Amino acid sequence: MDDHDRVITKAAAGTVAEVTARFRDLLSAKGVTIFAVIDQAAAARTAGLTLRDTVLVIFGNPAAGTPVMQAAPLSALDLPLKLLIWDDDGMTRLAYYSPEAISERHGLPMETTAALAAIHTLTDALAEPHPLS
Repeated sequence: MDDHDRVITKAAAGTVAEVTARFRDLLSAKGVTIFAVIDQAAAARTAGLTLRDTVLVIFGNPAAGTPVMQAAPLSALDLPLKLLIWDDDGMTRLAYYSPEAISERHGLPMETTAALAAIHTLTDALAEPHPLS
């Protein structure tokens, strides 16, 4: 894999559905826009196919992403940010392009893309079991 396509992969606590719900709640609590939640396993079923539980969440904050796209229009291919959540033989996993790789891919200084680094903290929170209310 090319260094410019670095993908960060992490384990998450809970099922794909639980982790997706927690991530959506976390984004909403932080005021982050959820543009789409794509249940790729459900889409596969509509075609008569099977796919392990797989969800793609597309999210972002226009205040953070717009300056990046102003500086490098092709960065819109990477933005809004995306988080893949899938079942890996009973273990829920997360994957996303590193903000550092996005910065490098588009020749941007890290200060331009610094706000994108929040994805690291957001996904780290998913590794912790959700407290019962």
